[in-house]
Amino acid sequence: MILLTSQEIISIHSKLIVKTGGLDGLRDIGLLESAVASANNAFAEVEQYPTIEEKSARLAFAIVNNHSFLDGNKRIGILTMLMTLKLNNVKIAYTQQELIDLGLSIADGTYKYDNILEWIINHRY
Repeated sequence: MILLTSQEIISIHSKLIVKTGGLDGLRDIGLLESAVASANNAFAEVEQYPTIEEKSARLAFAIVNNHSFLDGNKRIGILTMLMTLKLNNVKIAYTQQELIDLGLSIADGTYKYDNILEWIINHRY
């Protein structure tokens, strides 16, 4: 299973901001590291999020909600989810509007982890 590191996500965020606009920079590295670590949570050696779909959903939820970056938290949260799925050969089909709606729903609290996981599962092909 291939997962992005905090440093890789920071680099991707900088490139994303250059391309789409906004403020580059990290507000709190600890919050980003917490978001990344949360996808690998385990208790008694049993992973809380064992599948790549579950890890991707957890990453999107945690990155968007932790507000680790000065700007673009929704964008980087969704992009991290998409990249994690792609790196692990999970194919999903979506429109740009669906991604926008997903990011907004996570940010406003309408979508929780379970909703994001369901979204991923429903968009697989």
